[in-house]
Amino acid sequence: MNDPGALFARAAALATEYRRGIGDALQRPEHGYAAALSDWQAPVPEHGMPAEAVLEELVTRATPGLHAMTGPRFFGWVIGGSHPAGVAADWLVSAWGQNVGNHQASPAGAAAETVAGAWLVDILGLPSESSVGFVTGATMANLVGLAAARSEVLRRVGWDVEADGLFGAPPIRVVVGEDIHVSALSALQFLGLGHSRLTRVATDAEGRMLPQGLADALAGQGPAIVLLQAGQINSGGFDPFEQLIPIAHAAGAWVHVDGAFGLWAKAAPGRAGLAAGVELADSWATDGHKWLQTPYDCGFAIVRDAEAHRRAMAFGASYLPAVAAGERDPTHYVPELSRRARGLTTWAMLRHLGRSGVADMVERHCRIARQIADSVAGEPGITVCCDVVLNQVLLRFGDDNDLTLKTIARLQQDGVAFAGGSQWRGRWLMRISVSGIQTTEADAAMTAVALCDAWRAVRGSNTP
Repeated sequence: MNDPGALFARAAALATEYRRGIGDALQRPEHGYAAALSDWQAPVPEHGMPAEAVLEELVTRATPGLHAMTGPRFFGWVIGGSHPAGVAADWLVSAWGQNVGNHQASPAGAAAETVAGAWLVDILGLPSESSVGFVTGATMANLVGLAAARSEVLRRVGWDVEADGLFGAPPIRVVVGEDIHVSALSALQFLGLGHSRLTRVATDAEGRMLPQGLADALAGQGPAIVLLQAGQINSGGFDPFEQLIPIAHAAGAWVHVDGAFGLWAKAAPGRAGLAAGVELADSWATDGHKWLQTPYDCGFAIVRDAEAHRRAMAFGASYLPAVAAGERDPTHYVPELSRRARGLTTWAMLRHLGRSGVADMVERHCRIARQIADSVAGEPGITVCCDVVLNQVLLRFGDDNDLTLKTIARLQQDGVAFAGGSQWRGRWLMRISVSGIQTTEADAAMTAVALCDAWRAVRGSNTP
């Protein structure tokens, strides 16, 4: 294809049409997996098809199975709305075809990472000397931060895990709260630290680790890692960092914070107190495709000790360029060699929103979460099950799990808004996560009405 202009213009037109209509569409897929698979099933193509026709077929096959993740009333998971500014920048990243494997392969991509990483650390109020790795999301960000932790705590006792692996290494105590998120468990599993041999510390009603429990867990000798949370996935609660981190550091432990979405509270002056003391930790994980609204996939691994970060991640080969003093090579901070230029999209979103725009967005989403909770709290039979401190709302319908699950199913079927279920503390609850860029106070009001309508329908159908 000599001139891709017409093809690119058609793709832009199709994308624009989709996004303009998402607010009025069902906030759920029309087809589930089985129907979507049927939509896609076809023999292996024996001959090619013009690219323009491929685009049209792609849209026809995909649209019924697309979830309204960019819609204004999608609250199913903590998912950003892929801001148009980020999407447009990401289109350019794809068109430029940059592999940010190293700083010579893509000088612009590497430079954007350096600057965007520094902006990110500043906006989040983290130590200015911290290094940043641009990864796929919170799972890999947790993996990178915990890899740096593993490397450093073993180095302190004379073990080189990068050279010698874990065979024969001194055992590492890993201390977590009872309400740890699955992405952190996955990272520990991938690193050979296991997800079943952890020391679990009791938490309070909002999922926050209890300080005395941590002190008890760290009694004794040997390398240790403590994993804390900024934004518990159900309640939105924050571990009490100002109390916990000094306890951990006094015991010689490395502190890693899983802040996939909650770390962004630090960017909003009115919410930053929720994460007071989080900057005392040694490493942090957060997402760009949640509250920064970048398109998928984008996450950030932030490590105070840049040398520990590099030691855990860096690798080389004869065909890769040497790194001069003072240069930052992107490969030294992530597991991947070949990867897209996430720093360019991150730069675009930070440049578009600025410090004030990020703060305003976080504050607005938190207000909307509170608005939804307050609007349904007076409905007989609906219970708000957490203190709405951030963007998470937990609802219980009636007195048993069955009624709550039926209400979730009814809401999803109605399609005005989408929320999912979460099992926490032995009960099924509806979880509403407010994180989409398009969501407004008017959408919150529509959602509250839809929630009450779904509950009334379920309650009515269950009345003898």
